[in-house]
Amino acid sequence: MIEGLTTTQFAALAKLYEVGPCSQNRLGRLTAMDAATIKGVIDRLAKRGFTAARPHPRDTRLLVLELTKTGLAAVENAIPFAVKITEETLAPLTPSERALLLKLIRKIC
Repeated sequence: MIEGLTTTQFAALAKLYEVGPCSQNRLGRLTAMDAATIKGVIDRLAKRGFTAARPHPRDTRLLVLELTKTGLAAVENAIPFAVKITEETLAPLTPSERALLLKLIRKIC
């Protein structure tokens, strides 16, 4: 994993990687972080050069967050580590238990 990258920071980077540019508010909802938490996470990621904000093309009151080249490289570097951690975490479960767990997580998210 990238040194100093927290799980919440990885979650924000990974979600931006998955959905592409989006508002901070939407990113917070997609990662289940409240407004204050996602703001702090994005502030720290921006300070490291992983994310950038630009005005929304149709609503200048909004800012759109996006990965920078550095952020894209960071998340692509971190994904294999995240996959390994997920596999280790789910290792005690059978395939059907894994499927049920994922189904239940999706239901509450």
